[in-house]
Amino acid sequence: MEELRLILTKIDADYADIRYEKMKETMIVFNGKELSRIGSDTTDGYVLRVLKDGGLASVAFTRITDAEQAVKRACENACLISRNIKHPVEFAKTEVVDDTFTPELDEDPRNISIDEKLEQTRNYNSIPLQHKEIIMTNVRYQEVIREKYFLSTEGSKVKEDLITTMIGGMITSKDGSLLQNVRASVGGSTGFAKLRNREEVFEQKAELAVDLLRAKPVAAGVYNVILNPSMAGLFTHEAFGHFSEADLIEDSPTMREKMRIGATLGNDVLSIIDDPTVAGQLGFYKYDDEGVKARKTPLLQNGILVGRLHSRRTAASFRELLSGHCIAEDYRFAPIIRMGNIFIQPGTKTLDELLAELGDGLYILDSKGGQTSGENFTFGAQYAYSVKNGNQGELIRDINISGNLYKTLKDITAVGDDLVLCEIGGCGKGQINIRSSHGGPHILVRNVVIGGA
Repeated sequence: MEELRLILTKIDADYADIRYEKMKETMIVFNGKELSRIGSDTTDGYVLRVLKDGGLASVAFTRITDAEQAVKRACENACLISRNIKHPVEFAKTEVVDDTFTPELDEDPRNISIDEKLEQTRNYNSIPLQHKEIIMTNVRYQEVIREKYFLSTEGSKVKEDLITTMIGGMITSKDGSLLQNVRASVGGSTGFAKLRNREEVFEQKAELAVDLLRAKPVAAGVYNVILNPSMAGLFTHEAFGHFSEADLIEDSPTMREKMRIGATLGNDVLSIIDDPTVAGQLGFYKYDDEGVKARKTPLLQNGILVGRLHSRRTAASFRELLSGHCIAEDYRFAPIIRMGNIFIQPGTKTLDELLAELGDGLYILDSKGGQTSGENFTFGAQYAYSVKNGNQGELIRDINISGNLYKTLKDITAVGDDLVLCEIGGCGKGQINIRSSHGGPHILVRNVVIGGA
């Protein structure tokens, strides 16, 4: 911290902050029975941000001997930007904090040997390979430890550790020319113990991959559906959540009008929140990478837009409250607005009640990625079940759903009383954020377009 303070004392600007990170990443990868990678890398570096005369610039560097040059470049760039922008950058005011935060862990992975991590990964990888129909696995252990130090000219001083562990990957089955892929993953931000005794996850996913070889492909059409927490979370993150990030809509008058605070966007049974303060969840943190304390941020309340996610810059521009959602991938990047734990808040219906209300349709489970184009989306699901008269029926494969965000928000007509957040998340907006988490309860959605045979 003293080293960082000395760097900041050399800056003549309205505001500056500096973040130093030491990052250690451990990776173990199996492709089938073959161990293809094992090892750890430790890297570190700095990100300096300078706000001067309304211009904001950042510089990343990796050697302390480059600090003087980085200060000079950042100040020059900030001045250059200030002369070439229409609207000077302002930062919303935030409390000055002085804190050191280390999360509580159930078995710190730094105290676990690489041999034990290897054997745990080998064990889970071997489970699917016991099935003759499984022709390939790609299973990896990933551990990322970020030790972050933040200092600002306003006086904020924060040290926080982020520790993430996971084991997971793809399981591939084959019957003739038919291939099926299923993902299996366990992990989180609470320590290595979360990875122990999880054999049933890999066994269940292996059995699913085999069963899908005998499942029927979905028939294309428009269905009423139930989405499980994984699929509900994917929709919430990708289709809705990104439009709640202020930096993605600030330069679009059309989107700013559609995402206007107070606008009725969804059915009144639907409420969505982003809360990085939920301890034990993947997206948990105490301070963002601007030194702002994270806070629970309601986004949609009974269908009405009530909030959005901000950096200090966008909070000032929108004249809205800070949320503590400005996050960097690591020491190579200046922070941008990211989701923490975003989820649909649970309602009152049990799954059986949702199935009865559905009547005929599809019960769709477990996300398989997807894409968005503006307000339209297309998502894949790992599998589904047909539903007749409220009863779960046969297994169905090759599920893709598509729709429009605003129509779908109004077509969500019932919300379950359960709540599950993903253990393994991630987001690729500009930078990679492996700790971006999503989830929700089961939800009932009307008139969903399903692509298929």
